Amino acid sequence: MSDPEEPRRSADTASSETKPGQGAPEGAPGGAHAPAPEPGQESAPGSGPDAEAVAVTDAGADIASESDAEPDPESGRESDPGAAPMPANDDADAPGAPPPSAVPPRWLRIFGHSGIAQILLVIVTLAAFVPGFWSVPPLDRDEPRFAQASRQMLETGNYSDIRFQEETRYKKPVGIYWLQVAAAKVTGYGADAPIWVYRLPSIAGAILAALLTFWAARAFTGPPQAFLAALFVALALVVGVEARLAKTDAMLFATIVASQGALARMWLSGKAKQPLRLVLTFWIALGLGILIKGPVAPMVVGLTIAALVTMNRRGRWLASLRPLLGLGILVVLVAPWFIAIGIATKGAFFQEALGRDLIGKLGQGQESHGAPPLTHLAVMFGTFWPMPAFLLAAIASAIRNRRAAIVQFCVAWVVPSWIVFELVATKLPHYTMPLLPGLAILTAFGLVTTADAAPRKWLVWIMALVLAIVPVVFAVASIAGPLMLSVSPSPPGVVLCVFAAVVAIYAVRKLIAGPVINAVPRVVLTALLLYAGVWGFVMPSLSPIWVSPRLAEAADGASGCAKAEIFSVGFNEPSFIFLTATDTRLGSAQEAATWISGAGALPDCRVVAVESRYEGDFLAKAKALGVALALSSRVEGVNINGGRKLDIAVYKRTNQ
Repeated sequence: MSDPEEPRRSADTASSETKPGQGAPEGAPGGAHAPAPEPGQESAPGSGPDAEAVAVTDAGADIASESDAEPDPESGRESDPGAAPMPANDDADAPGAPPPSAVPPRWLRIFGHSGIAQILLVIVTLAAFVPGFWSVPPLDRDEPRFAQASRQMLETGNYSDIRFQEETRYKKPVGIYWLQVAAAKVTGYGADAPIWVYRLPSIAGAILAALLTFWAARAFTGPPQAFLAALFVALALVVGVEARLAKTDAMLFATIVASQGALARMWLSGKAKQPLRLVLTFWIALGLGILIKGPVAPMVVGLTIAALVTMNRRGRWLASLRPLLGLGILVVLVAPWFIAIGIATKGAFFQEALGRDLIGKLGQGQESHGAPPLTHLAVMFGTFWPMPAFLLAAIASAIRNRRAAIVQFCVAWVVPSWIVFELVATKLPHYTMPLLPGLAILTAFGLVTTADAAPRKWLVWIMALVLAIVPVVFAVASIAGPLMLSVSPSPPGVVLCVFAAVVAIYAVRKLIAGPVINAVPRVVLTALLLYAGVWGFVMPSLSPIWVSPRLAEAADGASGCAKAEIFSVGFNEPSFIFLTATDTRLGSAQEAATWISGAGALPDCRVVAVESRYEGDFLAKAKALGVALALSSRVEGVNINGGRKLDIAVYKRTNQ
C-alpha cells in the first residue's frame, strides 16, 4: 500500500510495480483504469470516492504470467494476473480497504496454479471421501430413513409423497429424494439399489462444495489462496462424514456455497446490472436449497445480505439481485411440488415440517439433541478439523484487516447464522457446516497475508494441540475401540491411523518452527491417511455395531423362500428395514406370535427376529397358540444409538 503522505499514484504505475506472485481475483478489472461510475450508481465495496481503479488485493495469487489469465466473469475479458492492489482510500476505515499484499509460499503457488488447482481439488476430495463409501453399512438413523423413503418412491411410482413404510415423512422437502431416485435409476439398480447408490448425491454435493468454495474465494483473490480455502473445506471431518451419508446436508451445502459465490461477485461489483449468469446462479441455487432443506439456505444467504447492508450502510446494490426475476425462478422451481404436496396431504406436510420439525427444533432439543449455547463453537474444533488450528493464527490478521472486502463478506457469511444456530435448542454437529467456507476463506486469507509473521508462542502451542489431538485420538481408538467391542483391530486400519498420527506430529513440528502455512501439506497427508484408515478399514471391521446387516443375513438364511417375510420385535432400527424389505413388520411379541401362526401362512417363509427382553413373552404366546418354532440363530451386538447390548433370536416356524 502506498504511503498516505505520498501523492496518489496512477493505476498504471501501481500495476507496473506489482510483485511477482500476486494475481488478480477473478472478476477484477483487467485494464489499468476502471470506468467511472454512472451518475447515481454506488461504488463497489472497497472503492474510495476518488479511486482511479477498482481492484481487489490478491493476498495469495499465482505467479503473474500470461498463461494464468482467466476470463473475467463480469466482463468476459481476460483478467490481468498482475493487476495492482487497489489504491488506498483517503479514509483508511472505508469498507473494503485493501489488506497488505504477500507472496504465497512456493508450494502453494505451484499446487494452487489456476491450471491445476481444481483438478487437484477433485483428486483430494475423492481421496478423502471414497474410503468406506461402499463398505460402511447404512448408518442409523437418518441415512436409512432417507434411502428407504426414496426406495419406496421407486417401488410405488409416487414421487411426490414421502413415506417410511406406512408412516408419513414430512420433515424435509422432496429435493434430496428426487436426487437419490435419479441416482438409483441412472445406475440401473432401481428399487434394488444398495446404500452406496443413495449416497451418490451426497458425495457429489461434497465435491461440488469444495470446488464452489474455490470459485467463491476467487471473487476476492487469486488461485493459490482460493485453493487453500477449498482444501480446508474438502478435508474437514464433518464434510467427510456427510459425503458418506445418504441425506440432505452435503447437497444443501453445495447449493448454499453456489449462492454465496454469486452473491460475493454482485456485492463486490456494486453495479446495478449484473451478468445474467450470476443472477441465475444465485436464484437457482437458492431454489434448489429450498427444495432440499427448506428455510436453511434462505436463512444463511438472507442473513449474509442483511449483515453486508448493515456493515457498509449500502443497500442500492441489492437491485442487482433482480428480486422480481428471482421470485419468478423460485416460484417455478419450488411452488409446483409444495402446492401438490399441500393438496395431497391437506396441509399435513406444512404442519409437520414447519409446526413440529422446524419450530420444535427452535424451542426444545429434539430426539435428545438439545445443548446449551456455544456448543457449536466448542465442537467446531473437532468437526471442522484440521482448519481450526490454522484459524487461530488467522484471526489477528482478520481483525487488522476488518475493512477488507474479503473479511467483511466472510464475517457476514459466518457470524449472524452462527448466532442463530447457537440459539436454536436442537444442535447437531453438521448444522454449522454451511458456514465452513466462510471460515475457510478467512483462514486462507489470514495465513497468506501473515505468512512471514510468527504467532505468539502460547498461541502456537494451542494450535499444535488442536492439530494433533484428532489424529492421535483416532489412532488410539483404532486399537482400543475394537478391543472394547471384543473384536480384533483391523491391521491396515491401525497402521494407517498410527501413520497419520506420526505425520501429524511432524506437521506440528513444522507449525512450531514456522511459517505456520508450511505445515499445511503435511496436514493434508495426515487427513487423507486418517480418513482412509478410519472409513476404509476400522469402521467396516467393527462388526458388533453393524447389527442390521448381520440380522438381515440371518433372517434370509432362516427362511426357506427366495424372499423372507420378517417380523421384528424390539429391534426397530431403520437400517434393518432398508436391508430387508418395505413390508418388514414391527410390533410386540404377542403380535409376532399371532402373525407367524396366521392361517394360510407359508411356514418356511415367515421369520421372527425377537430381542431377548421380549423372547419369553413371544415363546409363551406361540406355545399358547400351538405354534411349533425352531431357533435358527442368534445375533449379538451393540446398538450404535445408545450403546445398549443386543441379543436377538431368529425363529422360524416348523411343521412339528
